[in-house]
Amino acid sequence: MTLQSRKWETYPPAPDHFLRAGSEHPVLLQVLYNRGITEPGHIAHFLNGHDVVREDPYRLQDMATATRRIIQAIREQETICVYGDFDADGVTATALLVSALEQAGARVGAYIPSRVDEGYGLNVETIQALAPKADLLITVDCGIRSVEEVAEARRNQLDVIVTDHHTIGPDLPPALAVINPQRRDNPGSVQQLAGVGVAYRLAQAVLRAASQENLTSLDLDQVAAMETELLDLVAIGTVADMMPLWGENRSLVRRGIEQLRQTERPGLLNLFQHASLPRSSVDSAAISFRIAPRINAAGRLAHAGLAYSLLRTEEQEKASLLAQKLEELNQERQRKTQEAQQEAEIQLADSAADAFILIASSKDFLPGVVGLVAGRLAEQYYRPAVVIEEGNEYCRGSARSIDEFDISRALDEVRDLLVRHGGHSLAAGFTVAADRLPDLRAALAEIAERELSQYPELRPTLWIDTEVDLDEANWALREQLARLEPTGQGNQVPLFLAKGCRVQQVRAVGKGKHLKLTLDQGPGTPTLGAIAFRQGHWGSHLGYGSQIDVVYQLETNEWQGRKSLQLNVQDIRPHGSE
Repeated sequence: MTLQSRKWETYPPAPDHFLRAGSEHPVLLQVLYNRGITEPGHIAHFLNGHDVVREDPYRLQDMATATRRIIQAIREQETICVYGDFDADGVTATALLVSALEQAGARVGAYIPSRVDEGYGLNVETIQALAPKADLLITVDCGIRSVEEVAEARRNQLDVIVTDHHTIGPDLPPALAVINPQRRDNPGSVQQLAGVGVAYRLAQAVLRAASQENLTSLDLDQVAAMETELLDLVAIGTVADMMPLWGENRSLVRRGIEQLRQTERPGLLNLFQHASLPRSSVDSAAISFRIAPRINAAGRLAHAGLAYSLLRTEEQEKASLLAQKLEELNQERQRKTQEAQQEAEIQLADSAADAFILIASSKDFLPGVVGLVAGRLAEQYYRPAVVIEEGNEYCRGSARSIDEFDISRALDEVRDLLVRHGGHSLAAGFTVAADRLPDLRAALAEIAERELSQYPELRPTLWIDTEVDLDEANWALREQLARLEPTGQGNQVPLFLAKGCRVQQVRAVGKGKHLKLTLDQGPGTPTLGAIAFRQGHWGSHLGYGSQIDVVYQLETNEWQGRKSLQLNVQDIRPHGSE
């Protein structure tokens, strides 16, 4: 099995009248045109951060019912349990909702399951244990597929409110309220939110209602201030869970990043320090590659309660100890992921080059890294990938997919083989009885062949915004591109093409996995540094004077207080090749 080469496709050029109509940089206008932002008013709103978003939580179905029940619990001082999840989205959602409910006057605590001992979502044993201790259970980032578990809660006189954003199964759980943007009976204007985004909307509704009914000392101005303070958690969870960053999500994340840049949370400040991340430099990329991995490391290798405590603590000493622990876990996570990936690739080495789905399993795989390994396999080989931790009684798997294959729908199709499952079209998880694993392998292989054999070739595509030579890749352009932030899913970082670049220097870094390059485009042209992650295989093919075409992102590299422009090279070809 070999790595899949990527197709290079360039967006059609914007019409000349569009590029000349405004005062914006033509490259920036081309990028906006590629994103479908073509009306002058929309361009101004988008670039200036004036997102038109209705801050109305009640657009979500069942929000009024959920809010009334929570207000009743606050008034009667019932015990509320917020039941979360162990990834960054779930942990931020848990911390956010507990903080908001406390401010609203509630008696509230949190429960986050163990990834190893309990797995994702609700389980009957935990419901039975929580029922005598709580009056109301609120799920965040989970629960939409927990039909039997919610029924068990009702049998134990425990009211349940489900807040989730994952795909909905054949039946809604029999909860008092089910808040999920994917419900078909929501208004058409409701956008897909992260789990933390749904929790935030519930928090807004409860805080406002509690203030209006004098259940909290917060007046409406103070409630508005708290809503702003909570946006740092919304930004982390939304970016970490790779939600589309347009419309409502873009507004939440943009304002959340502003809050992160001035946050006073001791836990986050200590985490930033370990990540060598100045507060002023926080952006969506920093969340994806520095903040979220450290938060996720707790649930992957220990218990997500560590990350939850980090986000909630107000004690400086405790925050320092927790941040140090997360840093150590993150480093261990990197080592374990690399080891598991190597084992998976050994297992897949004899697979046919035209395999439609990659499935690897081992007793040695840790449940906390199988999703990361699946993601890397799917990215490298452009095939849906499933990586499974084999247990004696049950196996837990994680799947990552490609645009052409809906992995959540595939798991729905084999639901009779599974204990539980859930997720999105591109990412999902499941639990399967050990004796059903061979059947599951065969069934998924059959579905993948049926769905993917219709494509003459399966190759990832790099959509290039426009050609930008190195003499145009300057600070003026970088400053204009910064106005696109926050970037991410649905609002991708722009990709540019530079042809005929000459290699002045090249060296392998990161144990040979990555490349550092110095490039120009001929005598008298500017020289720029470049980094090419996971492209170390090019090292033996490049030397002084090699001519290459590169697809790159233009970014700012900050090191020891000094900033420089850098090309983040996404792909390389010999000059003039196709």
